[in-house]
Amino acid sequence: MAGIYIHIPFCRRACHYCDFHFTTNLKNSGQVVDAILKEIELQKNYLEGESIATIYFGGGTPSLLPTKDLNQIIAQISRLHSVELDAEITLEANPEDLTIDKLKELKSIGVNRLSLGTQSFIDSELIWMNRMHTSAEAEVAIKQAQNLGFNNISIDLIFGLPNQSENDWTFNLEKANSLNIQHVSSYGLTIEKKTVLESKIRKGEQKLPDEKLAQQFLIMNMDYLPKHGFEHYETSNYAQDGFISKHNSSYWKGKSYLGIGPSAHSFNGKSRQWNLRSNAAYCAAILQDKPYFESEILSENDCLNEQIMIGLRTIWGVQKVELEKIRLGAWNEVLAQVSAYETGYFKFDSDKITLTKAGVLLTDKLTSELFF
Repeated sequence: MAGIYIHIPFCRRACHYCDFHFTTNLKNSGQVVDAILKEIELQKNYLEGESIATIYFGGGTPSLLPTKDLNQIIAQISRLHSVELDAEITLEANPEDLTIDKLKELKSIGVNRLSLGTQSFIDSELIWMNRMHTSAEAEVAIKQAQNLGFNNISIDLIFGLPNQSENDWTFNLEKANSLNIQHVSSYGLTIEKKTVLESKIRKGEQKLPDEKLAQQFLIMNMDYLPKHGFEHYETSNYAQDGFISKHNSSYWKGKSYLGIGPSAHSFNGKSRQWNLRSNAAYCAAILQDKPYFESEILSENDCLNEQIMIGLRTIWGVQKVELEKIRLGAWNEVLAQVSAYETGYFKFDSDKITLTKAGVLLTDKLTSELFF
C-alpha cells in the first residue's frame, strides 16, 4: 500500500506566513499539468507495483485547477497504477473556490476527502494572514460540501498569531467543533525565511509571536479537541473515529510515497528524492527528458533518525520492531538515550515509546536530541 502526492503550485494570493512553493501567475498552468502527466508516466515504476491507497492533491491551491485537469491526473494515475477501490482521494481547497458546481464536479471525479484552508474563523485574523475568504464563506463552503455528501472534511487552523488571545483561540476551536467536521489540522505559526511575515518582523513592522502563549494554545488543543471526540494522533492532527488521514498517516508510519510536481518529495524506504523548485525549470526538464530531481541514499543512521522523527510525533510511537529491522540493538540504544531524560516526557511499553503531553510541548527538541 502506497500513496501519491501531487503538488499543484498555484495560488491566487500569497499568504504572509507561507513558504511552500507556489506562484500567483496561472498563465502556464496547462504546461505544468502536461509535465505532471508525463512525470506520472516517467515514475510509474518508483513504487514497485504497490497498490495505491491514497492520492493527495496539495499545494499551493489545487482547487484553482479546472476539474478536467484534476480528472486527467487521476485518470493517468489509474492507468499506470493499481488504485484501490476505496482509495482516499484528498483535495486541498480554499473556501472561496468551493462553489456548489465545483463541489459537484469534484465529487463526480472521485474526490472523497476535502482539506480546507480555513486557518481561522475570525475575520481580522484572516485579513492579517492575507487570506481571500471570510469566516462566513468558510462556514458556507463546509456546509455546502456536507449537503452534497462529502462526509470526510478536514480544516486547517493556525494558532500563535501576534495579538491572538486565549478567547480568540477558544472561539476557533468551538466554531470548528460546531461544524461537525471529521478532522482538524492545527499548526503553530512559524516564521519562515523569505516570507512577508519574516520581512515585516525583520523591519520591526511586526512583533514576534508570544512563544509561551503559543504553547498554551497547543495545550488548549490537546485538552479541548479530545473531549469532543477528536483523537490526537499526530502532533498537529486530530481526527474523529475512523477519519485519521490515510495519506498522512502512511507518511508517519514510514510507508512509501511518490511525489509528483515541482518541489514534490518522494520516499521509498531506502532513498529520498525531490523535484526542482521552479515551475519553469521543472517543466522544461520534464518535457525535454532532462534530469528534474535530486536524490540521496539514506544511511542506516538516517533511517533510524527517520523512525525517531516520525514516531515521536504520533500515537504509534517509536516502535521496537521498526528500529530492529534497521539495526539489531538499536532499540536498546534509544532506551539508553531516553533514560537521560525525566520520565515525565516519555511513555514506555515493551515495544514502543511515545510522548506525554509535556513531551509534545518539546517534540522538536526531544527528537533532535535522540538522533543517532
